[in-house]
Amino acid sequence: MINKVLIANRGEIACRIARTCRRLGIGVVGVHSQADAHARHVREIGESLLIGEAAPAASYLNIPAIIAAAKRSGVDAVHPGYGFVSENPEFVRAVEGAGLIFVGPTAQTMERLGGKASAKREAAHLGIPTVPGDTTGLSEPGAVIEAVRACGLPALLKAVAGGGGRGMALIESFDNLSTRVDSAMREAAQAFGSGEMIVERYLPQVRHIEVQVAGDGNGNAIHLYERECSLQRRHQKVIEEAPCAGLPAELRARLLEDARRLAAAISYRGLGTVEFIVSGADYYFLEVNPRLQVEHPVTEEVTGLDLVELQLRIAASGSLGLTQEQVQVSGHSFEARVYAEDADSGFLPGAGHLRWLSFPDGQLRIESGVDAGDEITPFYDPMIAKLVSTGADRADALARMCAGLEATQVVGLTTNLGFLRELLSWEETRSGQMHTRLIDERWKPAATPAAVPVEHAAAAGLWWLALERARANCGAWSRPEFTGWHTAAGPLLPSPQPSVTLSGGGTWAVHFAPPDAQGFTQISVVQDQQEPRGLRARLMPQADGSKLFETGDAAIGLRLFVQGPTLEVHSRLGTHRFEAAQPLAAAAAAGAAGSELKAPMMGKVAAVLASEGDRVSAGQTVIVLESMKMELQILAERDGALSGLRCAVGDMVGRGDVLGEVAE
Repeated sequence: MINKVLIANRGEIACRIARTCRRLGIGVVGVHSQADAHARHVREIGESLLIGEAAPAASYLNIPAIIAAAKRSGVDAVHPGYGFVSENPEFVRAVEGAGLIFVGPTAQTMERLGGKASAKREAAHLGIPTVPGDTTGLSEPGAVIEAVRACGLPALLKAVAGGGGRGMALIESFDNLSTRVDSAMREAAQAFGSGEMIVERYLPQVRHIEVQVAGDGNGNAIHLYERECSLQRRHQKVIEEAPCAGLPAELRARLLEDARRLAAAISYRGLGTVEFIVSGADYYFLEVNPRLQVEHPVTEEVTGLDLVELQLRIAASGSLGLTQEQVQVSGHSFEARVYAEDADSGFLPGAGHLRWLSFPDGQLRIESGVDAGDEITPFYDPMIAKLVSTGADRADALARMCAGLEATQVVGLTTNLGFLRELLSWEETRSGQMHTRLIDERWKPAATPAAVPVEHAAAAGLWWLALERARANCGAWSRPEFTGWHTAAGPLLPSPQPSVTLSGGGTWAVHFAPPDAQGFTQISVVQDQQEPRGLRARLMPQADGSKLFETGDAAIGLRLFVQGPTLEVHSRLGTHRFEAAQPLAAAAAAGAAGSELKAPMMGKVAAVLASEGDRVSAGQTVIVLESMKMELQILAERDGALSGLRCAVGDMVGRGDVLGEVAE
């Protein structure tokens, strides 16, 4: 019997596990890092213990601190969620050594299946097809390089201890091979505590299909059917679905049985996922994830099972309590992962303040670890939410997801919402003809940014005008009829002197006339010195804090936010940011183009590859940043000498910080 569980994780999965525990009458306690002291999972769980500083190695990967928290809180079981310590056999031993129940597989199972190299050997022993390549983990960069050359191109580097795309690299050229290997091994070591790698032949245009399995630890195992996970970017899944579309019945049956057979052969305990790639009529074993998966909700939706409940019951009783015949699939389900990232900039992750967050009420299942007002920090995964749709069939579930994504609003950070909407519109997605390289091959960032709607520029101007008047407590500027100097008598038209100049998708000069009796203002908007566009508009406050932008014959609901000179406007037309120029401000002199090495995102300096005074060449990597499950290389844009170096390994830097310069 389990009475109280410590959830050794954070974010949406911690909230999701707590929800099931409470439904079952099981007490819960959480853990948090210093960076997560006010996070949603801390607020929602109610009882949470500090386990270390912000960096995962000091907190969510800190096994002694987690065990100490478990002992202090009086729990009798520990649930690891996914990621962090969920696949660490030493953590399992530490939990069980403390006299507690680990909700998951045994340490021996993790050692046999948790590492990709050993898992391949187990599958091959059972006659399950495996991807050609190395089956021995390699811990020396030179050995990895030799294995790549022996395997041939294209080759795939994979972290033995990891998942989620971390420490994974596709090698399509021998150029800069040493740098690519070092980067992958460093990323794996930072994420999983081990830089050990395997090398496999890369098979292009394959489907990524995984099978959910469950076992009682005594040789009894069942499968819970399959999920399609082929839509990926940076080897990380973006959209998943269950069941798979268009999978031949015979192939599907063999996949399911091989997954079940592997789980039974090693006396698997708890939940796990057996992953395969499918190429034509052939399939190959990929790996086993001995834990709950991010995408488990789609399996729950089509089977009607609560997988966290199943985990807890197996851990408490040592029994499945479920036969294969009792597991049936009904309907179809999609999951879309909403991230703080810029798809047009190589899916660069973002960090910052979530000003507004709104999901469609009742249309979708929402799994989220943040609320409006929370921070997305650079220390962890930048996921904002998982959106899950369920329908009677695939077309119904897809339509529900498309509608739900259209209705989802996130303000304050750049997100992948637009990318997800486009991805679901592709014919390959709609027909189910996906493969793992589809996004890489087809996604093209917009050559030019989408046009900013004039309504947003006008609304930003009106909002700026209202803010300026609110700040002025005396003089003509505080009076609504004053909008600028007029040089001729007659009707009060928009002033020829711009009242505000906004930058964002161009430069906007916004002119105002005084408001009329109904509160409407005649506005003239000039973008980049083109012909002016006139609108008669007003902003009307709404009960929920939003604004209604009315033009007399149309109305648009808006969310408006301001921080310093930045004005952010969000509506069904999109999200746009404007910078309000200070009146009479002189333009600052621009530095020499390309001379500054700027941080494109908030993060930690992982490596500095040149010293002050060193000569560098255009395209050479000078600094490596680590943030949110990825490494980013900062390159010199021209030949020269490194000067003004302002960072060192371990430093935390902000987006836009100048880290150094390349002098003539």
